[in-house]
This record gives sequence, structure tokens and C-alpha cells, in this order.
Amino acid sequence: MAGTMSQADLVADLKASLHDAASVFVAADDADFVRHLNVAALDFGRVRPLVKPGTLTLTADTASYAAPADLDDVDSELWSSRGTMPQPWEASYPGPLPRLRVVGPAGSKLIVFTPSPSAAHILALGSAFQYLYRAAHAIGAAAADTTIAAGDRALLLLRAQAEALRELAMRNIGKPVHMRDGYTGTPRNGTPAALFQVLMTEFEGAVR
Repeated sequence: MAGTMSQADLVADLKASLHDAASVFVAADDADFVRHLNVAALDFGRVRPLVKPGTLTLTADTASYAAPADLDDVDSELWSSRGTMPQPWEASYPGPLPRLRVVGPAGSKLIVFTPSPSAAHILALGSAFQYLYRAAHAIGAAAADTTIAAGDRALLLLRAQAEALRELAMRNIGKPVHMRDGYTGTPRNGTPAALFQVLMTEFEGAVR
């Protein structure tokens, strides 16, 4: 598995790694394998967080701001460390710093402040609200657009293999299917559900 991190190369290597099990997935344009890789990439955010910087331009008394399309959640804010915040005993004290939360569905999330930043907050700390956020990993058509490091390529494929076996287990939930050796017809690796557990255990162990 020496291909690049492009979607096409990853799909080709995933298909090869699944051997005869790959024949079960017959969707056009390799959509099944693309889905397995996308689920694996999504789970990668849990074990290999993708942290990016972001900036909002604050307006006094405005609570909601559009988040970057790939934002999963805000990791930390850098705004409160800027400027000189008046102390509570000073007449110019603007009140407690606003708290923020992320709301809305993926791709159209909002960053919401409670209470809204006031003109006094902005005067003390500036209108540029800088923060770090966790972004969702992506598999790109071009290798340069895949956010997972090349050094984690084998780990990504392992997680995608596990996802493929999870789907096999669900497809055959009423009729257990064994992966057979092709010669004697005897079970070689166990059921898809058991293999899924084995692969996930291996994945979790590798990322520690």
C-alpha cells in the first residue's frame, strides 16, 4: 500500500486489502469504499484532532456569528488574553467575558456568545476574536486536499477496513456470514462482526 493520500489511491488500496469481501460492495463509482474512508476520516478527529486557527470580527451587541464550514467545535479562545481588561472595581469594567457555544448542523454552524460582546468588551480586547477550533478531517480527490498525515495512511485504511466489516455485519445480521479460505470452505477469519471488533481493537491500540 504505497499509493498517495488521494481518494482514488486510498480506495484502490482499501479494495485490495478487503480481498474477497470487497466484492460485496458494488455501488457505482466506488461509493461504498468512499463512504468507508469518509467515516474513517471522521473518526480520526477523535484520535488525531485537526486544530485550525479562526478569527471573527465582533460587532457590539451581536451574539451570533457564522462558523467556518469545517468547524466541529471551538477548542480554545485567544481573545481574553489580548488588550487590558478593566478590573471589576473599576468604573470602566465591561462585565464578565461572554461565554461561547457552537450550535447548528454541520456545515452551517454558528458561534454564539452569551451575553453578546459589548462595546466596552471590544474597546478593551479588540474586535478580532481569535480562537482555535477542531475541524473535521477530509479525504480529497487530490492528495494535497486530504487532511490526514501520510504517516497515518495505514491507520486510516485500518479504520476504513473496520467500517467495511461493520457494514457487512449489519447487512447479514439475520444470516451470519463467515470469511472462508477459498479452498476448504472453512471459516478463515470469523464473522464480519467479530472481525470488526478485532480491527477496532487494533486501531485503538495503534493510536495510543
